[in-house]
Amino acid sequence: MSAITGKDADRFKFKVPTLRNVEMTYPHFHDGEAETLTEAVDLMGRLQLGRKFSEDENAKIVAFLKTLTGDQPSFLMPILPPSTDSTPQPQPFD
Repeated sequence: MSAITGKDADRFKFKVPTLRNVEMTYPHFHDGEAETLTEAVDLMGRLQLGRKFSEDENAKIVAFLKTLTGDQPSFLMPILPPSTDSTPQPQPFD
């Protein structure tokens, strides 16, 4: 049974990261094995699909992936007031 959903049908299912801005998130894969999208597409084609893409096929897939690149969101961190001796201590969650 899945520890998250409680459904047996969800066993061994994983959430995968989005492909948005994949062009900007190199090196690719959990271990950084692929430094470029071209390398990543080649590896995924061989390992997951069992086929070797031609240079043209690989270039078309990479071109598509690059269309998913957009502006990176900007996050502004708040400036907090300095802590003093009278600042309440945070209460951890139970």
